[in-house]
Amino acid sequence: MKVIKEKFINGEVILIDKPLNWTSFQVVNKIRWIIKNTFGLKKIKVGHAGTLDPLASGLLILCTGKMTKQIEQFMGQEKEYVGTISLGATTPSYDLETEINQYFPTEHIDKELLENTLSKFTGTIDQKPPVFSALKKGGKRLYEFAREGLNIDVPSRKVVIRNFEITQIKFPEIDFKVNCSKGTYIRSLVYDYGKSINSGAYLSALRRTKIGEFSVENAIQMEDFENLLEK
Repeated sequence: MKVIKEKFINGEVILIDKPLNWTSFQVVNKIRWIIKNTFGLKKIKVGHAGTLDPLASGLLILCTGKMTKQIEQFMGQEKEYVGTISLGATTPSYDLETEINQYFPTEHIDKELLENTLSKFTGTIDQKPPVFSALKKGGKRLYEFAREGLNIDVPSRKVVIRNFEITQIKFPEIDFKVNCSKGTYIRSLVYDYGKSINSGAYLSALRRTKIGEFSVENAIQMEDFENLLEK
């Protein structure tokens, strides 16, 4: 047990399969509490390498101790996501966090249009982050402005989409896979994709499956982490 304790202090990388409705911050706090409680520590550094929205599940890389210095390196690596797009409507948050605010026609949409439009969103693209995001402007989170009903101009930025593909069509829902750079908002990608097919779209499911060479297949469930330490 002493050897394991020292490993966490010196620095470990923990792969967590983040459950739905947990914030990344809550996961970090829970893991930190488990480590402190198990080993009787007063404090230990724990941080995550890239936020996942509460409504997204999947791979969250946590670093402890001296490995927290490597967080930026992990955050800079390519990400892979799988998810579901719902066509014919939009929401202010571009996902299920908020209610549908507008409906759009879908009669003109076919498989050919869906497939051909993907090419507009591969390579280096300009993307505006959602107003419902944790980015800061003037020291205040964008989602705080949005919840107050304030219109804030969010500047676009360049992101890289290496791969964007449809894996299944279950109209009006389509499943997809994306490989992208740091800073990409999948919600914005979905929203912009909906506009490009002359309709609307919002993100109805999202799961992060890879960060660089790390895969969610090798990640541990939250409820299993404490049991693993005790063993």
